[in-house]
Amino acid sequence: MTVRAPIPPDRGLCAAVNPGTAAGLMRIGTGRVFRPGDVLVREGESTTFVLLLLDGCAKVTATTADGGRALLAIRGAGDLIGELAGFDGEPRSATVTAVGRLCARVAPRAEFHRFLVEHPDAAVAVGRLMAAKLRWSTERRVDFSGYDVAVRLARVLVALVSAYGTHTSRGWEIGFPLTQPEIAALIGAAEPTVHKSLTELRRREILDTGYRRMTIVDLPALRAAAVLPA
Repeated sequence: MTVRAPIPPDRGLCAAVNPGTAAGLMRIGTGRVFRPGDVLVREGESTTFVLLLLDGCAKVTATTADGGRALLAIRGAGDLIGELAGFDGEPRSATVTAVGRLCARVAPRAEFHRFLVEHPDAAVAVGRLMAAKLRWSTERRVDFSGYDVAVRLARVLVALVSAYGTHTSRGWEIGFPLTQPEIAALIGAAEPTVHKSLTELRRREILDTGYRRMTIVDLPALRAAAVLPA
């Protein structure tokens, strides 16, 4: 099956390797198309394949101590999914679900390893992507302990725009739907408090929302709300 790759040229694994390696990444494994709501990997299962997202986005969730679901991260075009199990063979640590239609290359663990051995620049790039994910997790932990909900919300929105935003005539679009409960889970806050913070961002004309859409109208002001350098 042929799955063409509209990966943005400045994002993700393909942007971090030389053109020959990037072309090889488009050929590893098998191309697959996932429908909205399809599960790419499931928490606790013993599969070890690795996915390279080509188009669309996915939500990463995990089970909480009380049996609920926590939204851990968003993954978009150019990102790797499942590389931890692809390296250590341990059970999946989270569930990844397609948001909308999603295209990916699905590579068996052995093929993924062989590709990294044959393409050292890809191995280095994968290491950097894994480090970036670890930094994201560390930053969220620091945010939880050091900032109030309004600042945590602004910081997560800035991070999502930086990773996945698209500039339009209206501002910076976050190109996937996020519900208020999901945002609350992502920043570790109560939903009513998140609602209040979103309302304040809209009142200040920093943020605009619509059906399945979130637009950052004033990015410098959002960065200021996030206590980040201009």
